[in-house]
Amino acid sequence: MKLFRAAVAALPLVVSAQAFASCGSAFCLTNTNWDSHGAWSQPGFRVDVRYESVTQDQPMSGSKKIAVGAIPEDHDEVRTTNRNWHAALDYTFNADWGVSVALPMVRRDHLHLENDFAAGTQAPESWKFSKPGDARAIARYRIATLEGADHGIGTVGMNFGLKLPTGSTNVRNEDGERAERTLQPGTGTTDALIGAYYAQLLPMKDLSWFAQALVQVPLNQNEGYKPGARFSFDAGLRYGLTSRLDLMLQFNTLFRGRDSGANAERDNSGGRSWFLSPGASVALTDDVRLYGFVQVPLYQYVNGVQLGTRPAAMLGLSAKF
Repeated sequence: MKLFRAAVAALPLVVSAQAFASCGSAFCLTNTNWDSHGAWSQPGFRVDVRYESVTQDQPMSGSKKIAVGAIPEDHDEVRTTNRNWHAALDYTFNADWGVSVALPMVRRDHLHLENDFAAGTQAPESWKFSKPGDARAIARYRIATLEGADHGIGTVGMNFGLKLPTGSTNVRNEDGERAERTLQPGTGTTDALIGAYYAQLLPMKDLSWFAQALVQVPLNQNEGYKPGARFSFDAGLRYGLTSRLDLMLQFNTLFRGRDSGANAERDNSGGRSWFLSPGASVALTDDVRLYGFVQVPLYQYVNGVQLGTRPAAMLGLSAKF
């Protein structure tokens, strides 16, 4: 019964809002919540800080890799490198309710070639900046807890909240050129977030697994720009190899709708991506865990011409207090 109560208290942490977007949109999609690190057994605070490295340097059209400039555009995308920090604070009130707030720090370096078709020339344009991105606030609610014949404890729940327009939309380079809207650290919009999850703890086998779906829908537009709606689905497995070391594997998907508005690049926006993310987590103390993931793209499809993503890496620290 003690184990049952501890697991019930911990399972709702699965929906803590720490997955921001896909690697194809310059953020890793890997879920870094309870299911990744082991169950926190009491209500209270948890803080999570992670660093991720994401490189986008492969132009794509549909699911095919193409050379830079193979399909003529106003500008030819060359490279975007992202070295992002994420900080999240989570509070569990009880076995039923919890809340999480998260904020990214976006460090981005982008290069493209501006085409002057009339003159037949190309000129490089670049942006390099470190700015706060859009914050998220998400609440979670446990709908039911189920105990199976194999002593597995499953929890069904939902999460809901908002993405807030805290990130800048007016970043410019040294020449005073404003970056395109998809490159900015913020979208300028308030987005509704709603999703559901199922998680199961199998204590006799040192196993746990989860599945989570999340829909993100912009509620407004900003200066002629409205990002496309997003649907993400994550599923993962954690195995306790030793009392201190967990091995993890996740499957992450993202479907992105086309952007809209006068300042959107509708034809070159939206798509779908699938990733496989192996990782590990080690307990430094009873309350602090160090974790890491590698996110490998399995399939990427983009509308128009966009930059695809190389394998990405993530390293983080999670602690309760």
